[in-house]
Amino acid sequence: MVADHFRTDIRKVLIANRGEIAVRVIRACRDLGIRTVAVYSDADRTALHVRYADEAVYIGPPPPRESYLLGDRIIDAARRTDADAIHPGYGFLSEREWFAGAVADAGLIFIGPPASAIATMGDKQTARETVKRAGVPVVPGTEPDLNDDDLLGAAAQIGVPLMVKAAAGGGGKGMRAVYDLADLPQALQMARREAESAFGDGRVYIEKLIQAARHIEIQILADAHGNTVHLGERECSIQRRHQKLVEEAPSPFVDPDLRRRMGEMAIAAAQSVGYVNAGTIECLVDKDKNFYFLEMNTRLQVEHPVTELVTGVDLVAEQIRIARGRRMGPVESVLEPKGWAMECRINAEDPYNNFLPSVGAISTLIAPSGPGVRVDSGVYAGYAITPYYDSMIAKLITWGDDRAEAMLRMRRALEEFTIMGVKHNIPFHQNLLASFSFIAGRFDNKFVEERFSMTSHEEEITDEESETAAIAAALVAHRNRQLATQVVIRNERDTSNWKWISRWERMQR
Repeated sequence: MVADHFRTDIRKVLIANRGEIAVRVIRACRDLGIRTVAVYSDADRTALHVRYADEAVYIGPPPPRESYLLGDRIIDAARRTDADAIHPGYGFLSEREWFAGAVADAGLIFIGPPASAIATMGDKQTARETVKRAGVPVVPGTEPDLNDDDLLGAAAQIGVPLMVKAAAGGGGKGMRAVYDLADLPQALQMARREAESAFGDGRVYIEKLIQAARHIEIQILADAHGNTVHLGERECSIQRRHQKLVEEAPSPFVDPDLRRRMGEMAIAAAQSVGYVNAGTIECLVDKDKNFYFLEMNTRLQVEHPVTELVTGVDLVAEQIRIARGRRMGPVESVLEPKGWAMECRINAEDPYNNFLPSVGAISTLIAPSGPGVRVDSGVYAGYAITPYYDSMIAKLITWGDDRAEAMLRMRRALEEFTIMGVKHNIPFHQNLLASFSFIAGRFDNKFVEERFSMTSHEEEITDEESETAAIAAALVAHRNRQLATQVVIRNERDTSNWKWISRWERMQR
């Protein structure tokens, strides 16, 4: 890849997305003196990104397949508004190699990686084989083109537990955990159906399920001048059904040696496909700190703000700088994190009712602020949450000199955050930050599903206590459900946050 591949005159950018990420890109462009174009569906006529952009173009009805997934319509909007470039955000068309290629064919700049890199890393099996040749460790698994009989035979050799995964796409779609080989045929059928529905590609493969694993990802940047760097790791193990809920940087589990080794691996993986622009290498790390390549996200991540806060790098601005053909700003091979950052995804869903999505108008929205607090959002009071798109209301991010201070600020910010009119998951985050295991950094990617409770801060209870705990949970369940549309869960266990910090410090010894 050479710099001549890129034009250098970006005066206007069309954002092929919606919600908070569209607002985030608009703000970066405004900082750089670049005009912006928003696109919107019927459901987003009054959305914040439409209000913030210099221009806005209507692209269709609310369903994404009739609006935000129509690449030709989006490219036509860019042409009609004389945009020079398209930023895809995340989701929708951001990891579709045909869209990146179509943007280039239209004489526009795609603010992202080359279509060839998206194609290679977008197919998980091709990505596995590519990075293996570069010396990157991968989880033992199969190819995606095998039929069910071949997959059953391979599964017997690999052994349970296994994970069935879609060959194309991500975000937890087309994934099934299998703990008994007798359950594999049904898991394959379900995963194929879900993958076909979500990605139009029903191919699946199986790989060894690494238990008690951490989900840790490495942010990389690469420019067209041969420079590739990593910006450290993000801890993404707090998740439910493969959907991330809380992220932080750095990880409480990663030591300097592991950070160095994972960073070197991430750079090697990116360079193996001639990667240019921002990307993320996702890994599983076992309890012995052995790490395995999981996949590469060839786009900006939802959780990118935590990396920005601990490195001081504006990742969206760097994406635009690189797309202009310039050298990236940071050129060090490793940027040591400064302080600690934590992000809570605030979603319109009921944590007391199996995280059921909530739709309707937001009647009240008061966002927190103050030292070390950042809120990325695309909604406002009066805005309606619809069933057509992701249920995210905002991303709440805090920064502190260390993890303890970042947690304290997050606890304060969550108490300040007021959202009414729809149910939301702020009570979940408040309970999580009251968990001894989370405070101590003792968790993995199954913590929320298997050991966390919304009705008790104690995850480690004896058999004698379990019956009492169940009765107590039943008694408060009704009250908790009634409070799901309110924010405030006060610190009822301790009157001082300093006690929480002292407890956390003792757990680290």
